[in-house]
Amino acid sequence: MTKLETMIDQAGKIVILGHVNPDGDCVGSCLAVYNYIKEWDSSKTVTVRLERLPSKFSYLSGFDAIETEAGEETYDLCICLDSSDEERLGDFKSCFDRSAKTICIDHHITNRGYAQENVIDGHASSACEVVYGQLDESRISKRVAECIYTGIIHDTGVFKYSNTSRKTMEIAGRMMEKGIDFGTIIDGSFYKKTYMQSQILGRALLESITFLDGRCIFSVVRKKDMDFYGVEKSDLDGIVDQLRVIDGIECAIFLYETGIHQFKVSLRSNSIVDVSRIAAYFGGGGHVRAAGCTMSGSVHDVVNNLSAHIAEQLEREKANA
Repeated sequence: MTKLETMIDQAGKIVILGHVNPDGDCVGSCLAVYNYIKEWDSSKTVTVRLERLPSKFSYLSGFDAIETEAGEETYDLCICLDSSDEERLGDFKSCFDRSAKTICIDHHITNRGYAQENVIDGHASSACEVVYGQLDESRISKRVAECIYTGIIHDTGVFKYSNTSRKTMEIAGRMMEKGIDFGTIIDGSFYKKTYMQSQILGRALLESITFLDGRCIFSVVRKKDMDFYGVEKSDLDGIVDQLRVIDGIECAIFLYETGIHQFKVSLRSNSIVDVSRIAAYFGGGGHVRAAGCTMSGSVHDVVNNLSAHIAEQLEREKANA
């Protein structure tokens, strides 16, 4: 038995947590473990606690069972997935604190192992890839496979990002062999957008600005714009990736306003800039090519501070060329 299965076997009451602003890999890994446990031993009490998710993930089994409040229960085991540190658990950190045993399964290189037991692979494409290695494949059902496949496609940009490996593709292939409708999963959860989401994307692209000799680009969406278009933070998914694929761009920055002089920052790069280092400097984290953080100040202040770190890495690369 793997480390995860051993801890599950010894627990009766289990809570599963992800990170704030859950994405496809977060919800996929959480529901993969949830369904695996429920199918393995239905006598166990298992609860998934996450912030409210967009409806595009409603095809995943267990979606309707997700609890959006932390509650006050105590647990035998807390399983943390795709969360690089305790702060990323948000309001659900209290569940972590009320658990007798804890395990973290993650793929972020910034994760230093905050749980009692940790399974961290910084080379894996996604938390779902790491989760797969902790499960008995003979017990992976179609429902579990849908969750794992969802997480992988979201954190690899449908196998386009540099974190995609041969192992990643092999795992995805094994999930496809379980009979999942992979085409519908990709279109429905990754590409499909509402009319309002398309409008806010168009505005963000139209108002974007390039800098550092056209090698970088940024765009910002204000709270008043989100209110005008009737969109929430989850509707902004994918904007930074559209900025990244513009011809000639090495590094893309997308900001959205969360409060007065407060911004959520998403960073993406193509081949040179290590955005995880930049995000970590400002209290965030992530991967070499995809990371994020929260920053305070005016848009000018935030972009200037980020620009200085990006320019430093670009200059170093130029000097070493």
